[in-house]
Amino acid sequence: MRLFYCLLISIIAPTFIITAQGYTVSGSVKDRNNVGVAYANVLLLKPSDSTFVTGASTDDKGFFVMYDVPSDIYYVTASYVGNTSRLIPVDIYQTTEIGSVIIDNDAQLLDEVVVYSKLPVVNRKIDRLVFNVENTVVSQGSSWDILKQTPGVILNRNELKIRNQSATVYINDRKVQLSADEVKDLLENYSGENITTVEVITSPPSKYDAEGGPILNIITNKNISLGYKGNFNGTYTQGVFSKYSLGTSHFYKTKNLNIYANYTFNPKKEYKKDDSHIDFINNSAIFSRWETDFNRTTRSRSHNANLNLDYDFDDRNELNISASGLFSPDKTYENDQFTEIRNTVNVLDSTFTTISSLGEDKNNLSADISYKHSFKGKGAIKLNGHYTKFNLDRTQNASSDYFDPQGAFMRNYSFFTVADQNIDIYTTQLDIESVIGSINIETGLKAAFINSESGLDYYNVANGSQTFNINLSDNFLYDEKVYAGYFSLTKDWENWSLKTGLRAEQTKSSGNSVALSTINDLEYFELFPTFYLLYSTNEDHSFSFDYSRKLKRPRYQDLNPFRYFLNENDFTIGNPDLRPNFSNNFNFNYTFKGEYFFDLYYRDNGNYMSTLSFQDNQNLTLRQVKQNVLESVSYGLDFTYGKSVCKNWFLYSYMSLFSEEETFLALESGNQAVTNSLDGFYGYLGNYLSLSQDGTFTGELSLGYLTGNLYGSYIQDPTTTMTIGLRKSLWKNRAVVSVAVEDVLGKANGNLVSRYLNQDNAYFAKPETQFVRFGFTYNFGNFRLQDNERDIDKIERDRLGAQ
Repeated sequence: MRLFYCLLISIIAPTFIITAQGYTVSGSVKDRNNVGVAYANVLLLKPSDSTFVTGASTDDKGFFVMYDVPSDIYYVTASYVGNTSRLIPVDIYQTTEIGSVIIDNDAQLLDEVVVYSKLPVVNRKIDRLVFNVENTVVSQGSSWDILKQTPGVILNRNELKIRNQSATVYINDRKVQLSADEVKDLLENYSGENITTVEVITSPPSKYDAEGGPILNIITNKNISLGYKGNFNGTYTQGVFSKYSLGTSHFYKTKNLNIYANYTFNPKKEYKKDDSHIDFINNSAIFSRWETDFNRTTRSRSHNANLNLDYDFDDRNELNISASGLFSPDKTYENDQFTEIRNTVNVLDSTFTTISSLGEDKNNLSADISYKHSFKGKGAIKLNGHYTKFNLDRTQNASSDYFDPQGAFMRNYSFFTVADQNIDIYTTQLDIESVIGSINIETGLKAAFINSESGLDYYNVANGSQTFNINLSDNFLYDEKVYAGYFSLTKDWENWSLKTGLRAEQTKSSGNSVALSTINDLEYFELFPTFYLLYSTNEDHSFSFDYSRKLKRPRYQDLNPFRYFLNENDFTIGNPDLRPNFSNNFNFNYTFKGEYFFDLYYRDNGNYMSTLSFQDNQNLTLRQVKQNVLESVSYGLDFTYGKSVCKNWFLYSYMSLFSEEETFLALESGNQAVTNSLDGFYGYLGNYLSLSQDGTFTGELSLGYLTGNLYGSYIQDPTTTMTIGLRKSLWKNRAVVSVAVEDVLGKANGNLVSRYLNQDNAYFAKPETQFVRFGFTYNFGNFRLQDNERDIDKIERDRLGAQ
């Protein structure tokens, strides 16, 4: 079957290349003093509607060249740092020397206040919300700043969420394959000035994989110039420990070739503190209270490298190659834990301390190749192939010493583990876009093949010798094959827009636990319809409705039936019996005057895979396990409003009333069905300020408040976040310096409590959310170029998780 699909896609792929005919156009750009203007942008426009045809950038003496310009009449214009020449008509029917295009730079000498920012605009499209931020005060921050105040986005525990679902970040329709913390680090160092729009796709259409939640797609400026640019950047962060990152990126563009490469080195020393308690219950009464103080210090030195290559054979055929690597060698976790055990009248029974050291090596390598052919009319065909190699090796040494109430030593329990995981992912995909009359059509095929091999060896340690424990050791093999096909249709007429689609996926998986002698085979065929309808009565009022069916497959490490121990009484265990869950999503939206947005949603999450904690009151243990719940629903009402209070102050507000509910089997409470629910509110105010006349000095003051959230069997207490930031561009945007203070009030983390039936435990996790960060970037070369940076978009890679 695999060979059949691969051959089918290969046969359909186009193999022809068509050569275009055009002429060379050259000239120079000068100021009013007849001095050449270096690195100015020169654009060729259609006279009918001034749409962009092609462009170039001047060299360091002000000269430019454009190649393969079709014969026609055009307008030519040049711009540099906010100053633009007049439109000059040119008739291109042969190789042409335009002469000099003059930019009048007297505008820079005006005395009045000049504010370059404008009001961000939010547009409702049929299947997404589009937040236009280009050349606004919002764009003068980082990409992370923009996403934090994008309509419908909630920031909680450093994670971007939409309607209480984790949002997936894309850049130019390429998925950012990083953990939540790594995404934050990346976007904080990616200038918002590169962004034109952010697309909020709450219910992705059938073109996207059936697996996955809402999407935040960052659209950057298009390449229009030839030349080279690069930068060096660095950040210094002071939290509990100081840490820094160093990086460099380089981009080179010719007429046919774009090459982008970057490298980041990120050594870190991080601190996390947890305070937790467990009340063990017998016959409805507490008989043992455990209070634990947990401290973790993590040291890591990660290396991240990316290479993107785009080659245009002509104006209708292009080749894209991407490669990325994340190397994290010798990462260590030093855990120090102290626990007091008291009886029901709060008298000390005993104590114990646990020292645990973990060592980890992780490598994540991927390669992606695409070929795209654009038809003579509208539409295109694209063929893609992808490979990912993931490897994780981990060891753990742990030792617990137990003491009586007087502090006398009682006993020791020690163990040693060796774990590894190797994952190979192959995908191939074909996408076709075409137009029939007034109907836009998208269709495609995809095949994905995943192989995962994991192992855990557990050793009891006593008197310096190790004894292999076969009962806690295992090898787990997992294979998965997914075949998919989709189509979608889009039609616009008068005040209506309609988009509908269908995706079909055939999945076959097999999980084999060697120690448990169990094989879990799963095979299913599912359909995933999508439907969108938009109606605009006039410019002030629009209504939309959409529906989609989605699924979520288990992450690979969640399937492994292994145990990760904090100590012998507290551990996380995998679940090879996990099943994918299917959700049905309904959304109704109303927009008033393009400024006021109301969103009403309902989501049936089905047998959602939730992380649940269960305390064993007989054996005095606490375990966390991923489990399919019996049912899960979410619904809410969101309101978004953004307004420029004055020319240099943009105020953004977002409010959400929501309800979350999950019903699960209480494994340590007689398998009773328990419902965990929460009604909550989230409010956010973001102030984005232009503090200088030319817009090069900007500031941010934001405040967010969350009444609580649902995390499996836990409910989180209220949290408040406050951020203050300043950013200054220097030397005509060649350098940028910034400073930000996060979690100013120290209330970004909330206590989490799980209390029902015979279960009563809670913990307060406090990572380094309160810190000051300094950043610096220096650009060189033709730094106004927009690069072809992107990340590889594969939903299968996302299931690797943060590991």
